[in-house]
Amino acid sequence: MRKRIITTDKNKIATPDDAWLDLEEIAEVEISSEDIAYPIEFALLPNQSSGWRAAEPGTQIIRLMFSNPQKLTRIWLSFAESSTERTQEFKIRYSSDNGESFQEIVRQQWNFSPTGATSETEDYSVELAAVTLLELSIIPDINSDKAFASLAKLRLA
Repeated sequence: MRKRIITTDKNKIATPDDAWLDLEEIAEVEISSEDIAYPIEFALLPNQSSGWRAAEPGTQIIRLMFSNPQKLTRIWLSFAESSTERTQEFKIRYSSDNGESFQEIVRQQWNFSPTGATSETEDYSVELAAVTLLELSIIPDINSDKAFASLAKLRLA
């Protein structure tokens, strides 16, 4: 029997508990922009806390290209925004043929508000057999092209 204690602390974000893929070993990353103080490694590697942030406003793309095709069963992402009210949209898609064609996994919008929702955590169960490329596209604000995209964490299993 498996047992889990349910926390009532509303400020604590649930920590993912799967055996996450070691992205540093198995993937190459491409990004459309990167703030030097918040590199992509801060969102993709364990034991990092500040996350990634774009250096330029507007839509941003993060691509993970796998050396060998990967079986993915879980995609876990976390976003945080505590200073600006905005509606973010993100899209995740994958390719099994090195980017020749793509299948969309999810497209979602989230409303951030400094006086309300300041974080978004998404946990997707998937059954993807031979992923060669995973792409995350972030529109930081669907109502403005002046917002900067960010990603607190991305984990894959």
